Amino acid sequence: MKETDDARRLTTIPGFAALVASALVAAVGRAESFDHGRDLAAWLGLVPRQFTTGGKPKLLGFSKRGNKYLRRQLIHGTRAGLPHVAERDTTLGRWATALMMRTHHIVAVVAFANKLARIAWAVLRRGEPFNARGTPAAA
Repeated sequence: MKETDDARRLTTIPGFAALVASALVAAVGRAESFDHGRDLAAWLGLVPRQFTTGGKPKLLGFSKRGNKYLRRQLIHGTRAGLPHVAERDTTLGRWATALMMRTHHIVAVVAFANKLARIAWAVLRRGEPFNARGTPAAA
């Protein structure tokens, strides 16, 4: 019963359908194993790889490591939800619009999927649905 409540809360996030939400809850649970939202995003393979030499970090392409099925489903949901979110006048909508203006479409989709993974971590961790009107749940 608790898993279905978590999946319902995840479907309040734009781009999260029932399939993505149930797969994420089945794989992650309540997200206690991740200390931060970035840890979940890294586990899904949605963060840039880092190469550090001489104390100067260089960000490379997305790592594509981790759960391939979840990453693919999240990116497909994000690809469908990004235009819908960008036309809304919310904090997340303004962020998505600015992101699409300054980067390539594919990079924007993956970056938005990263953002949604962090929001999903916050929703699972706090046990509250996503608030689309206010500030995003995770920065």
